[in-house]
Amino acid sequence: MAPAAALLIGYLLGSIPFGVILTRAAGAGDLRQIGSGNIGATNVLRTGRKGLAAATLLLDALKGAVAIWLVSRLFPGDEQLAAAGAFIGHCFPIWLRFRGGKGVATLMGIVLALYWPIGLVFAAVWLGLLATVRISSVAGMAAAVSAPVAAAAFGRFDLVALLIGLALIVVWKHGANIERLLAGTEPKVGRKGE
Repeated sequence: MAPAAALLIGYLLGSIPFGVILTRAAGAGDLRQIGSGNIGATNVLRTGRKGLAAATLLLDALKGAVAIWLVSRLFPGDEQLAAAGAFIGHCFPIWLRFRGGKGVATLMGIVLALYWPIGLVFAAVWLGLLATVRISSVAGMAAAVSAPVAAAAFGRFDLVALLIGLALIVVWKHGANIERLLAGTEPKVGRKGE
């Protein structure tokens, strides 16, 4: 029962669509009808509300971390199941007919909670590329891919398989972005569209 409970706790926490909730509460409309339709912080930024975007980023990261923290107290040893559940919940939330986000912020919260040095590498890659290349999809995918590499570099081989799986989902969820990158039409942060 404990593994199933850990997975369920993670999924339910991860499936909370903070971007949709915050934009609606702030009177900014339905986030799914704005920009790319994505429920993450990058699309929230397209509403022109930087504070809401920052709050969405923080809360999406926190729900991954909180799921792991909670399961570590209730069912020690099942933290990776909580991590997987939270990530899947964000990407495929039951409340939004399984149409969720791309998982980058939630993955950052997950890696920070599982082993914080990996989270620091993740954040450095993400923020560094966002500041230099200014293409959200490139920064997010590169950060996701950096997580299993960093886990191996730090000797946390117990986390590598999980992080490879989650990174592959992040890349898969960015399929349309990859097509635009190849076509040279992927916009930079601060421009409309995705």
